[in-house]
Amino acid sequence: MTLKATPLNSVHRAAGAKMVDFGGWDMPVNYGSQIEEHNAVRSDAGMFDVSHMCVVDLKGANVRAFLRGLLANNVDKLQAPGKALYSCMLNPQGGVIDDLIVYYFAEDWFRLVVNAGTAEKDIAWIRQQNDATNSNLTITPRRSDLSDDGIALVAVQGPNARAKVWQVVPQTQAPSEGLKPFNAVIVNDTPFGELMVARTGYTGEDGFEIGVPASQVEALWNALAAAGVKPAGLGARDTLRLEAGMNLYGQDMDDNVSPLDAGLAWTVDLVSDRDFIGKAALQQNGQKQNFVGLILREKGGILRAHQKVLAASGNAGEITSGTFSPSMQQAIALARVPVDVAVGDTVHVEIRDKKLAASVVKLPFVRNGKILAS
Repeated sequence: MTLKATPLNSVHRAAGAKMVDFGGWDMPVNYGSQIEEHNAVRSDAGMFDVSHMCVVDLKGANVRAFLRGLLANNVDKLQAPGKALYSCMLNPQGGVIDDLIVYYFAEDWFRLVVNAGTAEKDIAWIRQQNDATNSNLTITPRRSDLSDDGIALVAVQGPNARAKVWQVVPQTQAPSEGLKPFNAVIVNDTPFGELMVARTGYTGEDGFEIGVPASQVEALWNALAAAGVKPAGLGARDTLRLEAGMNLYGQDMDDNVSPLDAGLAWTVDLVSDRDFIGKAALQQNGQKQNFVGLILREKGGILRAHQKVLAASGNAGEITSGTFSPSMQQAIALARVPVDVAVGDTVHVEIRDKKLAASVVKLPFVRNGKILAS
């Protein structure tokens, strides 16, 4: 199988990146030291090529009504242009088809950013629902590797990220300086074409995710690197998002997992009268598991996905994501556990032939450079 490549593929290879198959994409896992890349984001500024993710523009008079029924979170929260919302898109059984961000730019234009590995499935589902509801929307994927008007994505993250973006693209400072988290702005007439600058991210640090014409992303990447923004790969992205308590699709939730069991109840609107796909199943099934953080308290292993978690009651859960935290210097994990397990409890994790003690903690572990769980 031929791997898909982002427009920055040759740049990564020229920089000596270790490349891996990530959901069918040829992506950099690190550029030498994953730990240095992680620490750069926590202490200064790092950047990630996230152009494998897919921008999808939805346009039409009925787009808001369509999204009311498509997404578990309520797009009626989006009233000011540029406002963004994190949501799950569910199947009728209440499982997560994908988690995504939706941006509101006009009453006839909303933009989705969906995950790379689910993009084709997502777009097929959205088109199917468009037909089923006679919404008459124009649905335009803007994938960076195929479309003539493709949009590449660069995430610049860290305490100095926004200042360094403004240094490289001063045209973005005025429109984005007062931008609140989960808001975006379209900036025209930059040296890199039209940019979507969003104050969002996947690291637990401040910064921007920038949508840039695919033809201009290499120039933007090189300019950011020259300004001292350190390139970072998938390895650091994973440890950062895990420390920040952020879910990874396909690992912490999928088509068979309810958002209520994945720590995402806060993204689900069950209060309003609005109906959406999967709502009836969520109401019928309720929450069956708790989604928590774990810190390993005994030496002898690293917390990894699929390890069994044993509660004091004898009931069992499972780690969904685990790693050794560079910021905390401890083994940490995200886990789905029985509902009788609560923050402050001690559980035991099966690691090879051992049962090692771990503390149940509230997420996130780290946010804005500060360790919150101990």
